[in-house]
Amino acid sequence: MTRWTVPPDPNAVATVTADRFVATAAASIDDRGSFRVALSGGGTPKAVYPLILEPARREAVDWSRVEFFWGDERSVPPDHPESNFGAAYGMLISQLPGVRPDHVHRMPAEAEDIDAAAMSYESELRLAFGARGAEPPAFDLIWLGMGPDGHCASLFPGTTALEEETRWVVGNWVPQQDTWRMTLTFPILVAGRDVLFVVTGADKADPIRAIRAGGSGLPAERVSGEQVEWIVDEAAAGDA
Repeated sequence: MTRWTVPPDPNAVATVTADRFVATAAASIDDRGSFRVALSGGGTPKAVYPLILEPARREAVDWSRVEFFWGDERSVPPDHPESNFGAAYGMLISQLPGVRPDHVHRMPAEAEDIDAAAMSYESELRLAFGARGAEPPAFDLIWLGMGPDGHCASLFPGTTALEEETRWVVGNWVPQQDTWRMTLTFPILVAGRDVLFVVTGADKADPIRAIRAGGSGLPAERVSGEQVEWIVDEAAAGDA
């Protein structure tokens, strides 16, 4: 059963998310010796990253055992202001002690041939997880946001990546944005051991109400199950 946590405001959402992130990382390292996380894009993580860097949280994790991946990426170079990698690296990863460079797996979504780059990233996932065969590996944590249109990662309504059943990473043309994105697909999103949706703002209230009612057809609703927790502020929760 999908879980719902409703802190009062975006600041409280950021605090709860930072605590969940650190607790999940520490538990995963204790249980399995490593923590593999797919980070979210968008604006919400930017409020969380500084909280993870606060001493008590930063010191609770052996960062040398953490591997960073991304759920999606815009088709921009890593130093672009809109790069999901750039935000996470500048605000968080570069300031953590002990992170191994070979444990930071950037999505090369600016590649001219984005489909070939997506296949290369899937190969990188296979190597990092030691995965063989068709079964997707299980991230220890997949951190997702949601747009007002109900998209998650770069799985936008009406786009071809919604129908992908075998590949784990694809290039996805998003006509709403008139751009390509690289994204993890549903097979790997639903395989995560823990999946955390972090959502704030009244503009998300309608899709959240529809998702909680069920049968919305929105992309974010397709990532469900007992491993999924939504952390949403009161404005996003609306009257759901």
